[in-house]
Amino acid sequence: MKIQNEQPVLTVRNLKTHFFTEDGVVKAVDGVDFDLYPGEILGLVGESGCGKSVTSLSILRLVGVPGKIVDGEIWFEGKNLLSLTENEMVAMRGNRMSMIFQQPQTSLNPVYKIGDQVAEVFTIHKNLPKKEAWDKAVELLHLVGIPDAEKKAHAFPHEMSGGQAQRVMIAMALALNPTLLIADEPTTALDVTIQAQIMDLILELREKMGTSVILITHDLGVIAEMADRVAVMYAGQIVEQATVQELFARPHHPYTKGLMGSIPVLGKVTRRLEVIPGSVPNLINLPQGCRFSPRCKARIEQSLEICLHENPMLVETGSNHLCRCWLYDGQMKSAGDLMEANHE
Repeated sequence: MKIQNEQPVLTVRNLKTHFFTEDGVVKAVDGVDFDLYPGEILGLVGESGCGKSVTSLSILRLVGVPGKIVDGEIWFEGKNLLSLTENEMVAMRGNRMSMIFQQPQTSLNPVYKIGDQVAEVFTIHKNLPKKEAWDKAVELLHLVGIPDAEKKAHAFPHEMSGGQAQRVMIAMALALNPTLLIADEPTTALDVTIQAQIMDLILELREKMGTSVILITHDLGVIAEMADRVAVMYAGQIVEQATVQELFARPHHPYTKGLMGSIPVLGKVTRRLEVIPGSVPNLINLPQGCRFSPRCKARIEQSLEICLHENPMLVETGSNHLCRCWLYDGQMKSAGDLMEANHE
């Protein structure tokens, strides 16, 4: 699904990242495909444990033992990241691609000054003298809205508020004008005012630097405000992908519809919020067929037996719209076709 004339900055194909535990193989990411275009914000949304963060760590090749990327391709600026050496990936991280993690204060080294930690990016990747790297660090802290940046550069992480620490992480991530920025729940544990400021900052820096962003969140309100396109994940797979306007106007997958229906709408106090029955499946023992089928009201209403036996492909269901659901399968256009096929 291509929505622009440019070539993708990032192309992920059939990505599979599994964790090999004593209890069995956890299929955290199991066949993920998407493209990211220049200057675009792609929202990656879904419940906790659906594979969003593992997808981002896989792109950066930061998956630790017992996890392993077992299949797929990750193409970034014409290079397959899975074929690079570790030294080549080290040079890529923080330079061409960066990540903002969920908990900023735990990602900062508690025994080093903020300025030194930001300056380290320039000394490692650009081999700048210490004084020049420090000056650039202060300039960056000012750019991301840290008040009295010259003084704060001498502070330690425990002396920063949550919002300030997140701004420091953003400064480090954007220090070398990366082509790709991955923001993993960048506003977790921040109050609403600071959340809005951080999101505005990411949008502003995207406009100034042309950085492509993967925004990982479970908050559909943030997605509606920030993203150009959205990929909805469930149980290690993308189940729907569309432009943000298309997804909110015409959600196709029953899981996406359930997520939309569970959001309170200001002013509509009489509307009953929807509840998705059941729970997220165990990624060691996934259900046969569609992974959402045990929780799917549409499957029951349409009496679709095929959902219990075959996992549908991610197919195009409209202009710039993909969906992994038998209700929209390209070979069986409607639920009526599926019902007829099931009775044959």
